[in-house]
Amino acid sequence: METNVGGLDRTGRIAIGILLIAAGALALAGYWGIGLGVGVIAVLVGAILLVTGTTRKCPVNQAVGIDTSE
Repeated sequence: METNVGGLDRTGRIAIGILLIAAGALALAGYWGIGLGVGVIAVLVGAILLVTGTTRKCPVNQAVGIDTSE
């Protein structure tokens, strides 16, 4: 798979991914009372965004034909 994530899209994915992982970890540790389920979902979505941002490859972008790496 060729890279299809770049520029502002990449930066946003990494930043939001880190924030979601941190928020989810706080929820799972009990420091933030938003619930265990929401904490797990936040960590998972954050991890997906972080991985797609750092690898610059997103299968959803490829499926719909979006390329922000140019």
